[in-house]
Amino acid sequence: MKRIQIQFFDDFEETISTNSQASRFSLTVTGLINMLKILCSILFSVINKKNISTNRRNLTGTLTSLPSLPTLPFDLIPEILSRLPVKQLLQLRCVCKLWKSLISDPKFAKKHLALSTTFNLHGLDNHCFPKRVLKSYSLNSSVSIAQIDLPSKGYVLFLGSCNGILCLAEEGGGDLFLVRLWNPSIRKFKELPPVRKPIVERYHLGMSGFGHDPISDIYKVVVVLLAFDNIHNTGNYFSENEVKVHTLGTDSWKSVSMFPFAGVFVQKLGQYASGKINWLVYTNIMQGQCFIASLDLGNESYQKVLLPDDSGEVDQYALQLSVFRDCLCLISREDVWVMKEYGNKESWTKLFTISYNHCTSSYYNIHPKYIFEDDRVLLRCRRWQENNIDVRWNYISYNCNYKNDTSKFIEFEYILEVCIESLISPCF
Repeated sequence: MKRIQIQFFDDFEETISTNSQASRFSLTVTGLINMLKILCSILFSVINKKNISTNRRNLTGTLTSLPSLPTLPFDLIPEILSRLPVKQLLQLRCVCKLWKSLISDPKFAKKHLALSTTFNLHGLDNHCFPKRVLKSYSLNSSVSIAQIDLPSKGYVLFLGSCNGILCLAEEGGGDLFLVRLWNPSIRKFKELPPVRKPIVERYHLGMSGFGHDPISDIYKVVVVLLAFDNIHNTGNYFSENEVKVHTLGTDSWKSVSMFPFAGVFVQKLGQYASGKINWLVYTNIMQGQCFIASLDLGNESYQKVLLPDDSGEVDQYALQLSVFRDCLCLISREDVWVMKEYGNKESWTKLFTISYNHCTSSYYNIHPKYIFEDDRVLLRCRRWQENNIDVRWNYISYNCNYKNDTSKFIEFEYILEVCIESLISPCF
């Protein structure tokens, strides 16, 4: 078995024995992670003092001057590193060639994604003419933690997100629009082939989605092009449409069968869950009849998913489709429902109810957009203003502490997309 010589500090009294399988885990993963954080900070404090060649000599001298300490089994390294934040992992790539190779390995990226629990918010600033800016936020502050100038000249919008990758679209002029993939955590970017609209000018970008087929391990972008005037003529957006799919790793878009359901879409951005893109669709707006339409990314077939039985608990006039713990999630005003077994109507379960008691005095038209596991909710709403109605939509990170009956609001300036931190590269 391979082993790596690594220096422990005096305040770590525990050691890892190389003779016993049980004693190899005597030092907890948490302690090892803390050790690596300390080691990382020391490494970079040395590196920042002089040029890189001098750094390596100083680093070697610093480490070798310490007393010889026990070795760390190699198979523990990925177990430890996979629990670290992306930012620290990017720094740790320069510790040694072995770590750089490990952290850059796509298999390690998947392992890290499975353990990742850090979500960030991303907003598009389309007003910084002539450039467009993507701003990133933590859930705890409206001050951006990073911002990136996008190589775009036209208006940019979100098409979706999956596994740490954002999917963005830009009107390219004429019959084209551009689609780009961006992982803001590792700052990697990929431009896809442009989407060509049908020759008929009245087509526009209707619905969209971005997701991953877990069986084939491939990513796909889906766009549904709709005709402008159908809603006025037939009351049905989908009577004339064209669905295009791009598979990452290919150099073109292909047309698949038309969207088969009659209705009017509620959310442009499809929600990715269980290897499928899901949209909320109304069959009759006046009567509040709706269902979930899905596209399977594996076989590119459509499916109709029914909502929970309407027993007065589900307000079909105020629905929002989302994802919670990798399951399809339906939010009906303040009630949160989860489909535990995808496609099984009987598996819809009401999990909890969101309390809006602390925000109704400042906001109205409140719509939850995303549910986090720490009682935090991303809301889309409008703000009450004295002698004035604010018509703009505001995005609020709302954290309600039910035990202490307190709450915290963080208001953001832009339309937001939620994205998990990951090492997954869009450059397939």
